[in-house]
Amino acid sequence: QVQLVESGGGLVQPGGSLRLSCAASGRFFSFYTMAWYRQAPGKQRELVAAITSGGSTNYADSVKGRFTVSRDNAKNTMYLQMNSLKPEDTAVYYCNTAPGSSRFDWGQGTQVTVSS
Repeated sequence: QVQLVESGGGLVQPGGSLRLSCAASGRFFSFYTMAWYRQAPGKQRELVAAITSGGSTNYADSVKGRFTVSRDNAKNTMYLQMNSLKPEDTAVYYCNTAPGSSRFDWGQGTQVTVSS
């Protein structure tokens, strides 16, 4: 079973940047389309970005042009570069397989807080 560990969150001012990492254990990470999700207080978890095993990407409209998802299959790691952060990006960020695939167990996520 693959285990997922998210890291890289923190407190940042509006307009700032953060880079999140998702480290996966197990042998089959590279086979999966992976995704970043986020959950803000009182809201449902939402899809932020996804990346196929070959590197094709797609994004939620709310983050297009500001966030970039990437992966290093040799390191079993996925990244989310977040630029021009807004207060509405505040949430706990999680990684997992993309919608339509079997889910791994959710990790603890990493908190991103955008505030002045």
